[in-house]
Amino acid sequence: MTQQLHLGAAERLKGAGLRSTAPRRAVLEALHPGGHLDAAELFQLVQRELPDTTLQTMYVVLSALTDAGLVRKIEPAGSAARYEVRVGDNHHHLICQGCGRIEDVACTIGHAPCLTPSETHNFHIHTAEVTFVGLCPDCYDATDESPEKG
Repeated sequence: MTQQLHLGAAERLKGAGLRSTAPRRAVLEALHPGGHLDAAELFQLVQRELPDTTLQTMYVVLSALTDAGLVRKIEPAGSAARYEVRVGDNHHHLICQGCGRIEDVACTIGHAPCLTPSETHNFHIHTAEVTFVGLCPDCYDATDESPEKG
């Protein structure tokens, strides 16, 4: 994890040049334990603390936090966008196509971008986003592919 996670939400917002509003702090605090939450899940968590928060506010906050580099948005195919506070380390994701579980995976080799495309088209590449899709152990065990089912 990056060192910025050890700072409080207000300090992280200030460091990114953002005003420290209650909804922004609440979103950062909801994401701090880790995980990959969608806007609806975050809305439910934040609304417990700030009942007047609207879903529209949630999207505005998430956009501001993402633009400021405090939150990373990942967009798994066929799923709602997910948000996490692990930023700046060019990690990747494992996604279960059965239950939707998402796990972080360290950069595949070395430093960012850790992968080099066969053709760069003269781009100056600084990150690589890789998504590994498969089945988590629980979903795999429930399929006919599992050796225990055969």
